[in-house]
Amino acid sequence: MTLFKLPRSLFRALACATLVGLGSVAPAVAQGLFSPAIQVNDRFISYYEIKQRTLLLSLIQPLNSSEKTAREQLVNERLQLEAAEILGLQLTQEGIDAGVDEFAGRANMTGQEFLEALASEGVDATSVKDFVRAGITWRHVVRTRFGGRVQITEAAIDRALAANSGGLRVLMSEIIIPMQPQTEEQVMEVANNISQITSVTRFAQAAREYSAAPTRDQGGRINWMPISNLPPAIQPLVFGLKPGEVTDPIPLPNGQAVALFQLRGIEESDVPKQTFAAIDYATYQIPGGRTPEGLAQAKSVMNLVDTCDDLYGIAKGKPEATLQREAMAPGDIPQDIALELAKLDRHEFSTNVTRNNGQTLLLVMLCSRTAEANEDVSRDQVSAALRGQRLQAFAESYLAQLKADAIIVEK
Repeated sequence: MTLFKLPRSLFRALACATLVGLGSVAPAVAQGLFSPAIQVNDRFISYYEIKQRTLLLSLIQPLNSSEKTAREQLVNERLQLEAAEILGLQLTQEGIDAGVDEFAGRANMTGQEFLEALASEGVDATSVKDFVRAGITWRHVVRTRFGGRVQITEAAIDRALAANSGGLRVLMSEIIIPMQPQTEEQVMEVANNISQITSVTRFAQAAREYSAAPTRDQGGRINWMPISNLPPAIQPLVFGLKPGEVTDPIPLPNGQAVALFQLRGIEESDVPKQTFAAIDYATYQIPGGRTPEGLAQAKSVMNLVDTCDDLYGIAKGKPEATLQREAMAPGDIPQDIALELAKLDRHEFSTNVTRNNGQTLLLVMLCSRTAEANEDVSRDQVSAALRGQRLQAFAESYLAQLKADAIIVEK
């Protein structure tokens, strides 16, 4: 049979479809074709069904249309339909017809046009409808058995939105030294001396002595992070280091501090490379800077907030400048804020940034990161895709279990 009696768009559209199900037997053209070819528990598959399935696959999936594939699919479908019966699931005729219409719609055809096109190639309508019925029924089985077990977290959506391909992660230590106009010369001298350090131990000692960041108590150590989390201007500086080396002093905005980073390790990451189109973050102003009173107020706010949206309630009635929320390209974010965001996961805080010569603490909160390739993808779409992937994993495992427990005899 030739493929080209059906539109080429049909084959392109249907080649991606999930190929499942042929459950009932059409009238045989010969007694031999009607004979059982495979026994699956107490169900049978005829030679005629195998011939019909092989022919159907040759029309809608020509690169995977062997008799072996047809046999394997039909065995799977017998097990899937048996699982549906155990759960009391049975598709109505209206549901089957709707499924045929939906399947045909992928090739811009009506259900009737689809059936007629396949009939012209020798595939009977009953075989096509059973093909569709098995697929729909199995999806209902999977959702019924496993739907309640699939919970898609916000963190999982974030990882999916940020995912791209290939990447590196880095292990660093940091020193953030506050600086005022009257202390700039002394601070820069200290910073230049630190930049010559090549010992992890010595850098840790310097962090405990000079750094104003909370990591000072851990010798400035920061956990592993994707290098692409860092501000674009910092990435090449860190990437150019060898383990143990330190960046040159990096002035932070408004001349209020200088930063230094030591590379402790770099490795290929299992987490895909991330190229961000935008970073959504919030800043909340707290008087007093990083004084005990200011930090105590920051802690109070953090205890009341789970998500960035919660900050709007905290800021209600306060001056408009108190809360600022931005979604900006990484290169447009002030560098001191960008450095803190690099260390955060979604809905985490930093209390390291100040303004107004240290008199105002900026409580920085990461709301989300959006990968360049996924800028126009909604969180609901990502959640649905992740849910589908996890249900598919459950489905494959369950089918393997059904097959292992079944009695399958091929003739």
